[in-house]
Amino acid sequence: MPFEFLSDEQVARYGRFPKEPSVAELEQFFRLDRPALDKLASKRRPATRLGWAVQWGTVRMLGVFLTENPTAVPGGVVAFAAEQLDLDPVCFPDYTQRQQTAYEHAWEIRDLLGYRDFADCEAEVRRYVAARVWSTTEGPRALFDRARVHLLKERVLLPGITVLTRLVGEVRKEENARLHRTLAERTGPELGSVLAGLLRVPEGRRVSELERLRTPPTRASGRVLTAELRRVAEIGELRAGVVRVDPVPAVKMTALARYGLASKAPTLRELEEDRKAATLLATVRHLETSSVDDTLDVLDLLITSNLLARAERAGKAEQLRTFPKLRSAARTMASAMEVLMGAPEATADRLVSLVEVWKAIEEVVPRERLAAAVETVAAFVPVTDDDAAAEWRAELVKRYRTVQGFIELLLEVIGFRAVAAGGPVLAMVRTAAAMAKGRRRYAPGDIAAHEHLITGAWRPLVYRNPDLPDGQIDKAAFVLCAVMHLHQALRRRDVFAEGADRWSDPRARLLEGAAWEAARPKILTSLELEIEPAAHLAELASALEGAYTRVLGGLGANTAVQFTGGKLQVEKLGAAEEPPLMKEFRALIEAMLPRLDFPELLLEVFDRTGLPADFTHISGADSPMEDSATSLCGLIVAEACNVGLVPIEKPNVPALTRARLLQVDQGYLRAETISAANARLISAQAGLDIVKTWGGGQIASADGLRFVVPVQNLHTGHNPTYFGRQRGATWLNVVNDQVMGIGGLVVPGTLRDSLFILDAIHNLDSDNRPETVITDTASYSDIVFGLFAICGYQFSPRIADLGDTRLWRTNTRAVYGPLDHMSRHTIRLDRIRAHWGDMLRVAGSLTMGTFRAYDLIRMLSADGRTTGLGDAFAHYGRIFKTLHLLQFISDSGYRRMIGTQLNVQEGRHRLVRKICFGNRGQLRQRYREGMENQLGTLGLALNAVVWWNTLYLDAAVKQLREQGFPATEDMCARLSPIRYDHINFLGRYAFTRADLTTGLRPFHEQAANAERY
Repeated sequence: MPFEFLSDEQVARYGRFPKEPSVAELEQFFRLDRPALDKLASKRRPATRLGWAVQWGTVRMLGVFLTENPTAVPGGVVAFAAEQLDLDPVCFPDYTQRQQTAYEHAWEIRDLLGYRDFADCEAEVRRYVAARVWSTTEGPRALFDRARVHLLKERVLLPGITVLTRLVGEVRKEENARLHRTLAERTGPELGSVLAGLLRVPEGRRVSELERLRTPPTRASGRVLTAELRRVAEIGELRAGVVRVDPVPAVKMTALARYGLASKAPTLRELEEDRKAATLLATVRHLETSSVDDTLDVLDLLITSNLLARAERAGKAEQLRTFPKLRSAARTMASAMEVLMGAPEATADRLVSLVEVWKAIEEVVPRERLAAAVETVAAFVPVTDDDAAAEWRAELVKRYRTVQGFIELLLEVIGFRAVAAGGPVLAMVRTAAAMAKGRRRYAPGDIAAHEHLITGAWRPLVYRNPDLPDGQIDKAAFVLCAVMHLHQALRRRDVFAEGADRWSDPRARLLEGAAWEAARPKILTSLELEIEPAAHLAELASALEGAYTRVLGGLGANTAVQFTGGKLQVEKLGAAEEPPLMKEFRALIEAMLPRLDFPELLLEVFDRTGLPADFTHISGADSPMEDSATSLCGLIVAEACNVGLVPIEKPNVPALTRARLLQVDQGYLRAETISAANARLISAQAGLDIVKTWGGGQIASADGLRFVVPVQNLHTGHNPTYFGRQRGATWLNVVNDQVMGIGGLVVPGTLRDSLFILDAIHNLDSDNRPETVITDTASYSDIVFGLFAICGYQFSPRIADLGDTRLWRTNTRAVYGPLDHMSRHTIRLDRIRAHWGDMLRVAGSLTMGTFRAYDLIRMLSADGRTTGLGDAFAHYGRIFKTLHLLQFISDSGYRRMIGTQLNVQEGRHRLVRKICFGNRGQLRQRYREGMENQLGTLGLALNAVVWWNTLYLDAAVKQLREQGFPATEDMCARLSPIRYDHINFLGRYAFTRADLTTGLRPFHEQAANAERY
């Protein structure tokens, strides 16, 4: 077929009416304007006038005239046009009595509306498609749709579907060839030969050099870190990063690198030469960045989990070992102190001599024993508070050999840079690296420049080692001290790595200069903010004062609010009262839902929504494979249920053979395609009638779901509460009030900062952004409230203990009665004004996606203290935090809304555990990308179940209403698509399609006698 890459849906809607236009479409395209009505005034016959009006709207909506069959128009279109002309639609078939009339009308309308023939505009269309191919990663299907929309917008009559398909294919091939040729020429023959050599398998090895270089680490140790540093150096020596790729968009380089990272070496060897050179260049350039990030991930985990954790454990073990001695010594000293405290005080008539006191003490504790006890306490108790960690730091010094093995190589391979706060640290590390490789002894004068960084327990370790002669420092302790400072500075990003992504300087990602000036108007408009904050802050201050007034005015009637011991307490909400017949209604719905296996559900979702169209090949081509939907559903079951391919593969089913499943997994199932499929499901579900009773998508909640990861993986963390002795990761997922998952993020370990949530909110699969973001009681701060607010979101966490919560005010003279003791602190609006320009720039950078919210916290604090910008965000956030708390106190509906949405989230989590039952629900992915893809697939499976349940709930409700059951909107709002008793997730899986030609599946049990209600 000449347009084989198009989907059936695209073919069906090209130049035709695939369905009845919506009311909005009728108004947009078929509402006759004054020029059209003037033209119609000259038409005499009713059928002629009606046919002309239909043709006029048809070309505006479809881009073509239906001259061959002018009556192939939905009845709603004819009725809409006839109503405007005050005609009877039954006359419309008479329009075909004279075939030439339709052509004459088409020519007349074309001239009236200014439409052009495609042949006259083909060069223009080619330029448009070429620009899209060059600057985006859209596949041929998306390009075809873009070209069609462009033709409609530019009023160019659509050509035949074969003509446009051929044009898209030709231009795409030409532009991709130009892209590959450009990069191949920039690469040059010498570097091209070196890169091609990476595809060979060296003698004595099992994998190619490219496979070795692109394999990230999975564990942390000194040996692994050294190996990773050598990998970074080896990739850097290829010199791919010095090749100028200026004319090629970054998105195209990313797409080429993605293909190079995912494809096997034999596949890459078979590519055409220019494409092979371009792919390898992009891949190696990507590895230059990712290898630095991987190396610093290893360093971070090595210091955090190996060096620091082991030293701390050893220090605690030493404390426990010495505890009996310390306890005995303390008991001895306590006995002596009791005698001393009980000695009579000296008076004017009687003196108390020291000899008498000592005699009384020695009757209880011998002097020698007391002296030994004092010596024991002095040895085991730190001299100052700063020395409290001396034990574990001393243990840390014993691990000097581990650090000595990599510190010099670390500075040689990775280009570290620093901001002003990190400059001294970087200088100290360079001194330490030079000392680590030398054998000579060092004096305090050799490290005098870094003395201010050697504080606390490090000072005696560095300067007062009893095993060294006076005047010498402990080199091992100094080197370890420098590495600890480096680790802290890297985490704060005071020190950062050149060429990295996750470990780069976040400040460099902020919009500034011309880029900020260009983006600022649009960003300020979207966020409804202004450059001058006076009016905005005055409005917020007024809103805050009004909120206090409303709360105080309603305290008398608000029986849920009490003050116990001066502390505020809010009574917990009870269960909401259900409407009459709700129990019977829910039982009828439950009984009606069809029973089916999970694979059947997925196949039905794919067939009804057209999801296969979103799964494009990693190379940019669309799927030419037959029955790709079955293969994709098989992979989704394997990943979501966590059972692997063994229960899924079937040698006698072409779409489910192991080779086919592996091919589809490698080429089609990845983050971008999963996100596109989710977006389609979210949009499809929002159009079902019952969904409107659940919400409008403006409310969302975010919560984390914990997964144990029992295999080696750098991107996991410890938390005994959730993972026991193993490591794990958190899947932070965002769910809207329509019960659909709209985004997600994988967090190593457990969620500790609400800024991860802001990152997840800024990377949603849905275009419909929520206005309110709800979270459970978790780590939140005033800064977090400020960041959410300036980005246009209302942050609404559930508050665990209102009695200890602080309220803030802008009016220092106001009296707030019972709330006065909670609201003694003042919001400093002047600090917000002073930093408003930078606050706007941060909000713009977050909105545009150039900056990660989690990195921002490192810019807003230094050495444990909030910076000026951080303080401004904190004061800004206190306004919204106080507004939230006041509404939480006074508005039971607000509290119930928060609780309801969090219950929705918990219900989805229960469904997750039901679906992801294999391998005890543990993830066994060794790499971050593997975890993200598997959890993304799980999220898609969740949304598929919710969409399917919503579809059948909607149909069941409508059938019950037809049978006489009084199903109200309030009753429908209490139904939930999070149900799974009717779905079988277990066992070996059969993939059979339902017969969709007859409509929906039959209900499990007809609602007999429902009319009695």
